Amino acid sequence: MPKNSKVTQREHSSEHVTESVADLLAHEEPVDYKRSVLNVTGDTWDKQKDGEEELDAENRPAWNSKLQYILAQIGYSVGLGNVWRFPYLCQKNGGGAYLVPYLVLLVIIGLPLFFLELAVGQRIRRGSIGVWNYICPRLGGIGYASCLVCFFVGLYYNVIIGWSIFYFFKSFQYPLPWSECPIVKNGSVAVVETECEKSSATTYFWYRETLDISNSISESGGLNWKMSLCLLVAWSLVGLAMIKGIQSSGKVMYFSSLFPYVVLVCFLVRGLLLRGAVDGIMHMFTPKLDKMLDPQVWREAATQVFFALGLGFGGVIAFSSYNKQDNNCHFDATLVSFINFFTSVLATLVVFAVLGFKANIMNEKCVVENAEKILGYLNTNVLSHDLIPPHVNFSHLTAKDYNEMYRVIMTVKEGHFKELGLDACLLEDELNKSVQGTGLAFIAFTEAMTHFPASPFWSVMFFLMLINLGLGSMIGTMSGITTPIIDTFKVRKEVFTVGSCIFAFLVGLIFVQRSGNYFVTMFDDYSATLPLTVVVILENIAVAWIYGTNKFMQELTEMLGFRPYQFYYYTWKYVSPICMAVLMTASIIQLGVSPPGYSAWIREEAAEKFLFYPSWAMAILISLIILASLPLPLVFVLRQFHLVSDGSNALSVTYKKGRMMKDISNLEDNDETRFILSKVPSETPSPMPTHRSYLGPGSNSPMEMSSAPNGRYGSGYLLDSTPESEL
Repeated sequence: MPKNSKVTQREHSSEHVTESVADLLAHEEPVDYKRSVLNVTGDTWDKQKDGEEELDAENRPAWNSKLQYILAQIGYSVGLGNVWRFPYLCQKNGGGAYLVPYLVLLVIIGLPLFFLELAVGQRIRRGSIGVWNYICPRLGGIGYASCLVCFFVGLYYNVIIGWSIFYFFKSFQYPLPWSECPIVKNGSVAVVETECEKSSATTYFWYRETLDISNSISESGGLNWKMSLCLLVAWSLVGLAMIKGIQSSGKVMYFSSLFPYVVLVCFLVRGLLLRGAVDGIMHMFTPKLDKMLDPQVWREAATQVFFALGLGFGGVIAFSSYNKQDNNCHFDATLVSFINFFTSVLATLVVFAVLGFKANIMNEKCVVENAEKILGYLNTNVLSHDLIPPHVNFSHLTAKDYNEMYRVIMTVKEGHFKELGLDACLLEDELNKSVQGTGLAFIAFTEAMTHFPASPFWSVMFFLMLINLGLGSMIGTMSGITTPIIDTFKVRKEVFTVGSCIFAFLVGLIFVQRSGNYFVTMFDDYSATLPLTVVVILENIAVAWIYGTNKFMQELTEMLGFRPYQFYYYTWKYVSPICMAVLMTASIIQLGVSPPGYSAWIREEAAEKFLFYPSWAMAILISLIILASLPLPLVFVLRQFHLVSDGSNALSVTYKKGRMMKDISNLEDNDETRFILSKVPSETPSPMPTHRSYLGPGSNSPMEMSSAPNGRYGSGYLLDSTPESEL
C-alpha cells in the first residue's frame, strides 16, 4: 500500500481510529483488478482491447447541439403518416371527437413508452441490440427483431420517397401533366384515352403513367425503369445522409425537419383563402360523439399513437444514445410527443382546407353536368317546364337552386326517377369521400392543386415536403439498423452504411415492378404491426418487471437530477403493458376477421377491385410476420439453455481509471459498501448503469451475494462492465 495513503498513516498514528472502511476506500486510488493478481475471471488482460472499450465509451459521437437532437427526433417521428393517415382517421372516426381518444392514449401509452426508450438509450448509450442485451440478456432478441422490422419498413418506405421524387420532377411544367387526360389517335380520329375518361386525369396519371400497374399481384409485368431510377436516387439520398452517422444526418435534419413546417404553414394560409376551405375544416372538426364509444376507434387511435412516435423501431433509442448522460430526456419526450400531435392537427387542417376546396369544385362540376341532363329532358318533353321553379336560372345555376329543383323532380317523378340518372350533388357527399395514403397524396391532393393559381409551384413545394418527411423518417429507421449493428459487431460505419443501402436497393426492386404497389400494401399492412406490438410489450416488461421499476426510477433520478413523476411508475408497470396487450389481441382478431387482400386496379374497368392474396403471397405474408418475430424466441431459447453465452457466467472485475460504479437503489443507509466511489467524486459517471446478470423477476437486488454449483461468483459490490452480453 502506498506510504502516503490514509490507511498507512493510520497504522503509524496513535490517534483513535473512528473512520469507517468506506471513508478509507474513498481516498484510495482506483485499482484495475483485471491487470492485477486479484483478477478472478481467469482472463488475461488485453491492453489493446481494454483501451478500445474505454475509447468506445468515451469517444462515442455526440450531437452538436440540443436543437440538432430535437430536430432529429421530430424528423423521425413526424412522417408521411401525419399527413395522409391521421386526417383520414380523424374524418373516419368522428371528426373532432377522435382527438379525445387519441390524446388520452398518447398520454397513457405513447408518452411513457417514448420516455422509456429515450431513457434506456441515453443511460446505456448503445443501440437497440446492446440496450436489451444489457437489461435482460434472455430478451436480447428484442434488438434483433427491431432491426429486422426496420429493414422491412425501410424497403417499402423508400419506394414512397421514390414516387415523390418522380412527381417532384414532373411538377416543373405547366400545365401539370396530370391536369388533363391524354389524347390518343385512333386512325385519323383523336380520342381521349379510354382508361382516363372512365376514371380521372390524376387517377390515370398515378396508375398508368407512374406505376404502369398490372391487374393483380400475380402479374409481375417486369420492372418499371422510371421507378427503378427514382428508387436508386432515394437510396442514394439516404446513403449520403447516413454515411458519416449523426455527423452527416444531423446536418440534414436542419432542413428535412424544418422545411415541412414551412410548407404546411404556406399551404394552410393559401388553403384558407380558397373558396370552400371553411366547409372542409368545419366538416373535419364537427364532432360525432357516438363514435367515442366504438372500440374500433380506440384501437385505431392506439395504433396511430404507436406508429406516430416510432416506438419499437430502435430509431428513438439510437438517437438518444448519442446524448450526454445528464440530458433531460423527460422534457424531450414530452416536447416531441406533443409537437408530433400538433403537427398531425396542422396537417389535418391543411388537408381538409384543400379537400374542402376540391369538394366545392367537384360539386359545381356535378351541378353543371346534371343541369345539362335536365335541360335535355326539358327539350325532349321528358320533364315539364312546370317542374322548374321560376327563379332558377340555368346560366347561373347555384348548388342551392339545383338541390331545390332535384327535390321537386324526385317528388313528382317518384316512380321513374331512377331512370333519369340524376345525382343529388351534395357537398356533404363529396366531403365524406375518405381517402388516405397514396390515394390522398398522389390522387386527391394532386387533383386539388391543378385548380390552384401557379399550380406547378405548389406541386413542387408539396412533393419536396413529402420527400423531406420521408427522408427524416428513413434516417431514423436506418439508424435503428446501423447504430446497433455498428455498436455490437464493430464494423466500419461507412462500409456498412453503403453496403446496406446497396443491398436494400437490390431487394427493393420487387416494389418497382409493375405489381410492386401490391407488395408495398402487403409490407405496410403486415410486416410491422404485430411484431412491433410484441417488441414494445417485451421492452416494457424487461424494464418494469425484470430490470425493476424501482431500480430504473432510481437510476433516472441519478441521471436526470430529479425523480420522474409517480405517473410513470404506474404506467410502466401496469397501464402500458395492459393497454399494449389489449392492442395486440385486437390486432390479432382484426387480422383474423379481415381477409388478407388488396385493392387491385383493373385496367379494362378503370376501377379498383378487392382481391384476395394468392397462396404464394399468403406464404410471403406469413413469413414476414414470423421472420420479424423469430429473434425473440430464438435468442431466449439459446440463452436460457446456455447454447450461447449471455455474459453472466464470469465475473468481470474491471475498474476503469478514475471511475468506479455504485448502486444505492437497494441499500440501507448504514451499508458502507455504497461509498465505494472514485477518488474524485466529481468525476464523470460511467455512461452505463450498473450491470447485473439476469436473475429472474424474483431477484431482489443486483448486489446480493450469489453462488452456484458450477462455480459462479457473486460480489458484494458492483463493477463497471461492458453493456453487451457475449454472443
